[in-house]
Amino acid sequence: MSEQNIFREVDEELRSDRMRALWRRFAPYVIGAAVGVVAIVAVNEGWSWYHANNAAQSSDELYTAFDLIDGGDLPGAQSQLDALIAHGSGSYPVLAQFRKAGVLAREGATADAVAAYDALANGQSNPRLRELALVLGGTLLVDSGTLADVESRVGSIAVEGSPLRNAAREALGLAQYKAGDFTAAQESFEAVINDPMTQSSTRNRMGYYLAQLLAQGAVAAAPEADAADAAATAIDEIVSDEAPAAEAPAEVAPAETTEAVPAAQ
Repeated sequence: MSEQNIFREVDEELRSDRMRALWRRFAPYVIGAAVGVVAIVAVNEGWSWYHANNAAQSSDELYTAFDLIDGGDLPGAQSQLDALIAHGSGSYPVLAQFRKAGVLAREGATADAVAAYDALANGQSNPRLRELALVLGGTLLVDSGTLADVESRVGSIAVEGSPLRNAAREALGLAQYKAGDFTAAQESFEAVINDPMTQSSTRNRMGYYLAQLLAQGAVAAAPEADAADAAATAIDEIVSDEAPAAEAPAEVAPAETTEAVPAAQ
């Protein structure tokens, strides 16, 4: 055996001894870290399964409450919703709170429903859910509250940039109309109409409100028309917008070509 081979074997032996020493020294830490990773993954998966299972159960409970509401059993639905609010998982307790407020409003307990919406608004970190609760509460107060009650809830939402601005403007306009501030009501309704994002059904409803204001002479009509004529014209325009487009005649003269009737195509 050559001298070079002897040195190589000695070097390999020393390396093996060093590796065994290092392993004996750090093996507990390596094994512990591996066990820790496995434990963390297992706990995470178990926690995810637990939450998913609870969320599925909460979903079933919420739909049970919906079925009770549809069946007219409002007290039973309210008890089911209370249980879900107290013990539900995920976002279902918040949904149950909204639905409970709706049940209270349906039962005629408007003050309790408004209080429930106010509690939701005050306890929500999500700004959109907070705005939704305020708009729903403000809408209920159009009939039972004052203009100040409605304005304190929806006034900050009836502005450009808010997704619920038109619902807030409608509630505010109705409260202004009820309070006799017809000019402000007209401005609120027209703001909804002039919003390019307004749906046609909502725009038509605002048109009916404005037609009512014109009919009773609460707002100024065009100089050449009286209030009744202006209101009738406004309603005619709304109805014509809602009516489906007239269908083309079924019969076309044989002599006409496709070039002669491009509009029919």
